[in-house]
Amino acid sequence: MDAPQLADFLKARRDALSPGEVGLPAAGRRRTPGLRREEVAALAGISTDYYTRLEQQRATAVPSEPVLRALTRALRLSQDERDHLYRLTGHGVPERHTDDRHVAPALLSVLDALTGIPAQVMTDLGETLVQNNLARAVFGPPEASFIYRWFRDPAARAGYPVEDHGAESRALVADLRAAVTRRDDAAAKSLVARLQAESPEFAALWKLHDVAALRRRHKRIRHPEVGLLEFDCQFLVDEARSHLLAIFSPLPGTPTAERLTLLALAAPYAASGPRPGG
Repeated sequence: MDAPQLADFLKARRDALSPGEVGLPAAGRRRTPGLRREEVAALAGISTDYYTRLEQQRATAVPSEPVLRALTRALRLSQDERDHLYRLTGHGVPERHTDDRHVAPALLSVLDALTGIPAQVMTDLGETLVQNNLARAVFGPPEASFIYRWFRDPAARAGYPVEDHGAESRALVADLRAAVTRRDDAAAKSLVARLQAESPEFAALWKLHDVAALRRRHKRIRHPEVGLLEFDCQFLVDEARSHLLAIFSPLPGTPTAERLTLLALAAPYAASGPRPGG
């Protein structure tokens, strides 16, 4: 690990960011440009002490890949900057054509601006990468592929009205088939193979050859604290078509907006406990 170069790079990228660029209020006078160390640490989900030691060349251990991914998002690094960060820490650079975890800064900026409704960035294989506070309050923290959990873990369906399960299953399978054909990679094929072997429901639906990439749909969630939430869901796709920004707008004519307000007042505490996937 090149500790001096890493420290300089982290500080330079932190200084180059304004609070507004990462969705933070710009309240109060700042003595130095950019973000504070504690703000970067909070955005990355790591301790301020650990981040400070990285900038002060006092870290004794090489940052793990999950920490590097979190710093990449917190500092809004481009792919070139992300690759540089990995090299400075001695990690191998992720292959760009197979790496699902680098979220484009532009997509993160849109997510930061969506504070009044749930929104999250997902891969086209159903893994949630980053959420805003309301999405976490509605769906819970990110987990493994929601598609896999839907067909293998009964708890994934707990927040969905039973009468919606069939439509949800069909939509997920049709979208997955579109993703598998588009990607044509080992990760997608492995997910399909596992589900075909482990879920008779999935295997039956896969044989239908339905294809329909997610763009917009109606979604209903039974939240354990505030009751039924009804959303008009829109999916914005990034340039590489590997990430989707899922935006959950309250359905007009329902009490969803008022119930989201209650969740917002309780966040982040409302995110504790089991929730349905996104």
